[in-house]
Amino acid sequence: MSRYQQLAYTDELLADDTVHRRYADGRQEWRRRGPGATVTWRDDRGDSGVDEPLGRKIVKRTLRDGSVRYGRESGYGRTLWSDGVLTVNRSSFGGRLGAILAGVAGGALLGALVLPPMSLTPEEEGELRNQAAQSSSGSGETGGDYGDWDDGYGDDDDFG
Repeated sequence: MSRYQQLAYTDELLADDTVHRRYADGRQEWRRRGPGATVTWRDDRGDSGVDEPLGRKIVKRTLRDGSVRYGRESGYGRTLWSDGVLTVNRSSFGGRLGAILAGVAGGALLGALVLPPMSLTPEEEGELRNQAAQSSSGSGETGGDYGDWDDGYGDDDDFG
């Protein structure tokens, strides 16, 4: 039995360069690039927020009410959030492959999921941003969600 609540989703690139995300629980979300590497989103239940990459694998989700949740991207279209939800992208090959592999041997083939931080200080967040900037300087990487919105939703960069 899984320790995490698994929630699958699919993404669809729309003509206006936004992404329409459909979750398996029926929720729908519309995502748009924000300033820098951020992604702004709103859902059909009246919630909204901003997702920001902090380093290569950590995502900070700031909700409209100011509350914060962190996620750790785990490859194969999977992101484990600090509230115990494991989102799985079924849009990309990696997401489908990840879902298949997760079903085999409880995901043992994918390796153990590492919990994201429950909280970070502003200094810790700044350090993660600096490390990401240093590691991507000169490499041509954008380091953000949907570096190319039409690239098939890379399995490591989906801010699940």
